[in-house]
Amino acid sequence: MSRPGPVLVTGAAGLLGNKVRQFLEERGDSVIAVDRSKGMKTFGPVTECDLADVHHMHALVRNGLRGVIHCGAHSGPMVARENPFSMVEVNIVGTANMLEIARIHGASRFIYCSSTSAFGPTPPGPVPEDIALQPKTVYGASKVAGEQLVSTYASQYGLDGTSLRISWVFGPRRSTDCAIRTMIADAQAGSRTRFAFGKDFPRQYIYVDDAANALIQAFDRPELPRRVYTVTGGTYKTLGEIADLVRSIIPGADIELGAGADPVDDLQHEFDISAARRDLDYAPRHDLETRLRTYAAWLAEQSKAS
Repeated sequence: MSRPGPVLVTGAAGLLGNKVRQFLEERGDSVIAVDRSKGMKTFGPVTECDLADVHHMHALVRNGLRGVIHCGAHSGPMVARENPFSMVEVNIVGTANMLEIARIHGASRFIYCSSTSAFGPTPPGPVPEDIALQPKTVYGASKVAGEQLVSTYASQYGLDGTSLRISWVFGPRRSTDCAIRTMIADAQAGSRTRFAFGKDFPRQYIYVDDAANALIQAFDRPELPRRVYTVTGGTYKTLGEIADLVRSIIPGADIELGAGADPVDDLQHEFDISAARRDLDYAPRHDLETRLRTYAAWLAEQSKAS
């Protein structure tokens, strides 16, 4: 059943924003979907609008706004590394612009797509949300700043906002660097995968559907006791272990990884997602191997179509 008022979804042509928009529309919600670029083919209409174009954004929501799910951003520490000002402009100023849109137009809920990069390197796990944050990248710092803006808009202006620190998202439509995609695509093409790092380096992946569901579940809750939640796919595996899973899915996959950390990622221990389980009723719906198979099938179809 359709719910009153539209939901503004930013980054709606991207990996996660597109899936959020799709799930909302499938259940009958009215959605205003925006992105600065339409990018890949999407499931529905997306309005091209930069987060900095506040006049256009005000015009889009002039008839009312139920809430915002803010996914629009530079999406990872590997993006815009040579242009940190762009990271600040898009991720921090862009978030401030969306909070103002939500405040002025009376949104009842603001959900911010943050990242586990906000933690920086972590102590031994399970790692709760409330430890001191020590981001080592401008991307991670931008997410900390966004979270703080969401929290202060809640305390100062009464805008009900919550941030979800989401771990590394993978799945169909991912366009930025992704070790999983590289391993699978190389194996399907009969090519070798060689990384100089990662055999013993842990990374907590989450499938795009699970991440989108977590954002929507947070949006739907009438009241939440926390301003920040961590959401992962519920697994803690090294890239070497993930390579083993790819080999089991695609026999003959030729993957070799060196020892040591990813030079553009933080060493993070297993995150505690019990708060999200308790308050959002969040749980990953499928195991990692199942989702790797789903993703591999999608990549194979894309290869045939290209």
